[in-house]
Amino acid sequence: MSQVINPMTVILDHPLVHHALADLRDRNTPTSRFRQRARELAKFLILEATRDLETDPVDIETVLGIAKGKTLGNRPIVVAPILRAGLAMVESAMELLPEAEVRHIGLYRNESSLTPVEYYVNLPESYPPETTVLIIDPMLATGGSAVATIELFKRRGVSRIKFLCLIASPEGVQHVHDMHPDVPVLTVSVDDHLNEKGYIVPGLGDAGDRTFGTR
Repeated sequence: MSQVINPMTVILDHPLVHHALADLRDRNTPTSRFRQRARELAKFLILEATRDLETDPVDIETVLGIAKGKTLGNRPIVVAPILRAGLAMVESAMELLPEAEVRHIGLYRNESSLTPVEYYVNLPESYPPETTVLIIDPMLATGGSAVATIELFKRRGVSRIKFLCLIASPEGVQHVHDMHPDVPVLTVSVDDHLNEKGYIVPGLGDAGDRTFGTR
């Protein structure tokens, strides 16, 4: 289901993933189907990102006897969508991880400097060391917002962090790995390059605009 191009970069590889991504990229795909495809791809990413979560053995009483099972226990999981585009993926995260804490991170990109500007962060002072954080954002372009969000959680004691995106640029992936070599990037595609405006090429356009119908 996935292609590991290096230990810290995972690209999903599955026929259903490729089909959904092709529809997502199409400029003629309507908003309703764009949202649907984003949710579908987010589920694939979350399943891959949680593959290595620790579990506890449990005995479960069924109608006919005792079954051996596994649960996630009480280990804390945080899903952190970067606003606003990250909202396109958060519904899938909440479906698959209903016990997870959701923390919205408000960042926007200064179009002149291409650097992230923080406008909303509401996080506790610290997290338990066993916490897993999944940062979600449809696009990993320059990597500035991803790096800034990772730093927010690391300052609060989190060491188990993964970044999930639908489409990435090579420059963005490299920037994340340069600044946080311990944080895996999971994506559906690493595209060709960033243009002079910092947009991913060929990409899919502005994920926020296409999700919320504001293009």
